[in-house]
Amino acid sequence: MRILAENLIDHLDKTVNIEGWLHKKRLLGGLTFINLRDRSGLVQVLVESKKEVEKLRGLQIGTVLSITGKVIKDDRAPGGIEVHDANIDVLMAVEDVPPIEIDKPLDHKSENLDTLFENRVIGLRNIQESAIFKIRSDINRFIREFLWDQDFIEIQTPKLLAEATEGGAEVFKLDYFGQEATLAQSPQFYKQMMVGVFERVFEIAPAFRAEPSATTRHVSEVTMLDIEMGFIKNHDDVLNLVQDMLYEVVTKIQQKYSKTFKSMNIQPTIITKEFPRFKVAEIHRLFTEATGKDTTNEKDLMPEEEKWICDYAKNKYGSEAVFATSFPASAMKFYHAIDPEDPDTVLWADLLFRGLEIATCPVRENHYEKLLLQMKKAGLNTDHPGYKYYLQAFKYGLPMHGGCGFGIDRLVQKLMSLNNIREAILFPRDINRLTP
Repeated sequence: MRILAENLIDHLDKTVNIEGWLHKKRLLGGLTFINLRDRSGLVQVLVESKKEVEKLRGLQIGTVLSITGKVIKDDRAPGGIEVHDANIDVLMAVEDVPPIEIDKPLDHKSENLDTLFENRVIGLRNIQESAIFKIRSDINRFIREFLWDQDFIEIQTPKLLAEATEGGAEVFKLDYFGQEATLAQSPQFYKQMMVGVFERVFEIAPAFRAEPSATTRHVSEVTMLDIEMGFIKNHDDVLNLVQDMLYEVVTKIQQKYSKTFKSMNIQPTIITKEFPRFKVAEIHRLFTEATGKDTTNEKDLMPEEEKWICDYAKNKYGSEAVFATSFPASAMKFYHAIDPEDPDTVLWADLLFRGLEIATCPVRENHYEKLLLQMKKAGLNTDHPGYKYYLQAFKYGLPMHGGCGFGIDRLVQKLMSLNNIREAILFPRDINRLTP
């Protein structure tokens, strides 16, 4: 029976079978040591027999091996375990030298990213690279578990649409059996419609943005968590849910992967159960006073303001997560709800994390007639077939509801202290890359 590297500690002084990839090979004082990698990690193997050493001659990193040997405790070895008396069976020989070395941390400097992505299939075999995506997998798992515990239903919505969900020109268009179709920018309409069925829904799925941006925070295909919840009483219901979710996910990830974060020199996230909340106008004022750069006439937050307010909140309130609230009505989407207590602002907040906006969290306008007026004010044709089914849901009754669009890629990027969002994506798609 095959034993994984992480479980060898339970088999001390026993003969076991391990299988995996040749990760590293070295000579030390006349002895041959190899590191074998499986899905759980690395184990060091001492190859003493000349016959067994000969089997490794000419073989390169990536060779698939099956090894039988005795498990020995050795504090000098990785994980404190070593396998001796190795008997090697070569399952799949690799004789070509790999294009990049994977037994040491890969260089993530901006000038090396193209090389990193061009060799992504091999580079992901690096322990630290694969750790990013093990953590990403658990982020999604913890999000799902949190939302299921809150009685949310997971849905899957179409990514091929007849119209752009929210309007605008930044969509990918394609031929759909003679009709023009677009790739979904978000599941916005669908998740709101499903409030009328399930009350609480979420989806983790790709979204597509045809933005000609080449920044560290934009890609053409993103993974979004979309949440929508009905029968809310106020905006705080939405913000509290998103706040509690992020706090729980970050806490669980940092507990489970504390050793990984330490080995990768990643500073733990500083986060509180209740995130500081600042109105957008207040952030503009504080930033202007602190820097001398006047942003008080801006509708949205500038990227440097997002970073500044997160640093400010970290130092003053001990939290790297911040809500920016009360966006001006002049910047609203047609489906946002205007704040009845301040008609110049919208019940919309952005969640900022470690200097980057990772979620937009508004309340929706659920009154049919008001929604029609806001659509017309935005210059939309409410009789267009593309809005037929969306408006139908409101016409036949939707409760007060709100939710968020939450960037999974951005959360991974910031949690792992990566410089570029592409590093948080297995196979990123941007304006320059459509492969691998």
